[in-house]
Amino acid sequence: MKPETKYYNLYIYLRRSGEDHVVLSFAELERLIDDQLPASAREGRGFWSNRRSGAAQASAWMKAGYHVVGVDLERQRVRFGRPVVEYTVRREGDTVLWDGTMVRALRAYLGVNQAELAGLLGVRQQTISEWETAVYTPTRSRSKHLTMVAERAGFPFDAGRVED
Repeated sequence: MKPETKYYNLYIYLRRSGEDHVVLSFAELERLIDDQLPASAREGRGFWSNRRSGAAQASAWMKAGYHVVGVDLERQRVRFGRPVVEYTVRREGDTVLWDGTMVRALRAYLGVNQAELAGLLGVRQQTISEWETAVYTPTRSRSKHLTMVAERAGFPFDAGRVED
């Protein structure tokens, strides 16, 4: 998130909050961004959708690790929450056996999209998608690579859940 973007201060605020849920009034949001929200924010829910591209405001809360989980247009409040990905770690000896939910949890932990994780691993974005949808599972060698990336990032193997 670039500091010169309109919603950068919202991003910083959410990143620093440390809370699972944050409720802000439209007025509080306007103070954070030092500008008025557009009319579309007050008139409909489309402005508040959690879309991955094309919306600077959604980019701010999603890069901060949140989704909009509720909007009250009448009271002019928005509720942000941290989505959770739950996973089970299976091992065979000292090898972690990666599956789709673990790949998605790692991706969420790293705060990257499928294409970005694919770039880190040297695979195609489609491969990440196929792992996450259980079309295929990572090979043993890819599982070792995933484990190495996860360990370097401090991925919580024993936690069993990661905020998405």
